[in-house]
Amino acid sequence: MQNLGIDVLFKGTNFVRLLSGLWVAVRISLISVIISIVLGLVVGALMTSKNRILKVIFRIYLEIVRIMPQMVLLFIVYFGTTRVFGWNLEAEVSAILVFSFWGIAEMGDLVRGALISIPKIQYESAMALGMDGKQIYYHVILPQTIRRLIPLSINLITRMIKTTSLVMMIGIVEVLKVAQQIIEANRRSSPNAAFGIFAVVFLLYFLICWPISKLSVYLEKRWS
Repeated sequence: MQNLGIDVLFKGTNFVRLLSGLWVAVRISLISVIISIVLGLVVGALMTSKNRILKVIFRIYLEIVRIMPQMVLLFIVYFGTTRVFGWNLEAEVSAILVFSFWGIAEMGDLVRGALISIPKIQYESAMALGMDGKQIYYHVILPQTIRRLIPLSINLITRMIKTTSLVMMIGIVEVLKVAQQIIEANRRSSPNAAFGIFAVVFLLYFLICWPISKLSVYLEKRWS
């Protein structure tokens, strides 16, 4: 244990600090996920619109999100807005804005894909039964869309949780930042602490993301 440096975690409040840092990362990802799901459903529905202007706008939005690294977006929002607009955004607020901006685009594209994957015969059959537009979406389209969407959106959630590790670059004291602080504080007494502490960080992320991934696989198999 000493050779691996894990014993450092049991000195003072180090392990509690590490868990507190993990909660910061989870809190940012949870808020971002909720915003992404709610607004992503709206954006996804708009992406299926036949309006060419809307299609171009959302295509540009999606391409920006896919091309621009999240770290660059974090720097633009946190440092750039302060200099250009004089806004005094907190680091966590900046992180939530960036991850929501990313998540809404990704979620919207998932919703769009789920909607267009439903065969046209489903609409035609529902109309033949005398259903109006609202009834078709509520009783026919929405249930099938949700079944297609949930496994994919769960994967997006795990990606978002893992990507929150980038927020340390704008000064947020999350789990990786706490790990670095513990390593630096014990560099002389435990020179091998980095291996053990980062292994524990890996384990913590695994314990959060693995059940979510298994849920996605289970739902995909059940609904296939």
